[in-house]
Parts: sequence; structure tokens; C-alpha cells
Amino acid sequence: MRRSFIVFIGIIAAATVAGGQQTGRVVDRIVAHIEDDIILQSQVKELGAFQQLVEGQSESDGQLLSELIEQWVVESEATASRFPDPAQSEVDRELARLASRFANLNAYSAKLSELGLSATQVRQLLKRQIYVERYLDYKFRPSVQIESADIDAYYRKELLPELAKKNQPAPTRAEVEDQIRELLTQRGISDLTVKWLDETKSRLKIELTPGDAKS
Repeated sequence: MRRSFIVFIGIIAAATVAGGQQTGRVVDRIVAHIEDDIILQSQVKELGAFQQLVEGQSESDGQLLSELIEQWVVESEATASRFPDPAQSEVDRELARLASRFANLNAYSAKLSELGLSATQVRQLLKRQIYVERYLDYKFRPSVQIESADIDAYYRKELLPELAKKNQPAPTRAEVEDQIRELLTQRGISDLTVKWLDETKSRLKIELTPGDAKS
């Protein structure tokens, strides 16, 4: 599952069509069945447009469909466990951060129109992303244990060589220990998430519509 985290690697790295009139008949179709639910082609396109907005590019349709299936799995468990929705203030904050990447609000609105996204769609997609990532963090963070040796290994074998390639000054280990610990924790969460999703999906009834790529 794709996850957006801010990580330290020498520098801080940013890691239904609406908005215009349409003519003619809009055709949607089912691209996957998962248990008693369905995923529509319009949802695949919507997620792709959202990825372009947030990351500047989108995955293939097959990867987007896989992402939607994984989101469904996470949301189903989170909802069943009554995991709380993100606070409106948190969604507002992330929306403001997203909009701030553009020169001004007009430029942001123009990009939404170009991608065929409404402000409401962006808010719902962002809220869903926050919800999914927050639940996975809640579920797996307690199981991830980072030792001092792990931090040392990352500092010496990954961070320092990366900084050297960029001709950037190297901070001391103590200066970046917290950032490294969080990065390694996120890696651990990601590894556990992949394993759990694979095991969970193997027990579910998932059928892709013939002709749709699986990856």
C-alpha cells in the first residue's frame, strides 16, 4: 500500500468527474468485486487524479485498482473496530498544506479543474488517506521495535553515503537519531502492512473484471 511519509534522508523529502460541464453519455463500469461490494472505473480515475494532484504523477490503472482494494480492506477492519474518523481540523490543516504547494488559490482551483476534481472530492479522498494511514499506524506501531544498532546501521550505511553523494554536510548521529528512528519505524509499519494485506486478501472473495490488469 502506498503511504505518504515525511522522512529524513539528508534533506526532508516531500514524500464521478466534476468541475466542468460534460456532454454526451457518461459510462461507468464495475472493475472489481470484493466480498459484497464493488469498485468502479470512476473510482480508479478519481484516485489517479488525486495522486497527480498530490504527487505530480499517478500509478497505472492496475496499481490504482490494487490500492483501492487495499484501502477497502483497511477501512473495513477500521470501521468494524470503530476507529474514529480524523478530526475536521486535521483534514482542514492537510487541505491547507496541499493548497499551499500552489502559487495561489486560483492556481490550485485551476489544477483541480484540469484534473476533473471538485473540492469536495479532494477533501473526501484526503480524509480517507488520513484515516487509512492513521489506522495502520495504530495497528502496527506497537509491534515495531527499533534498536540502537538499527539506527547506527542506517546512519553509517544509508544516510552518510547519501549525503556524500550530494556533497552535503553530515549531521552527527545524535542530531538525527529521532528522525532515523521514525523512518525505520515507518519502514517496519510498511513491512507489517504488506504482510497483513497479503494474508487478508487471500481470505477474501476478490474478482477483477476480465481485461483489467492486476498490477
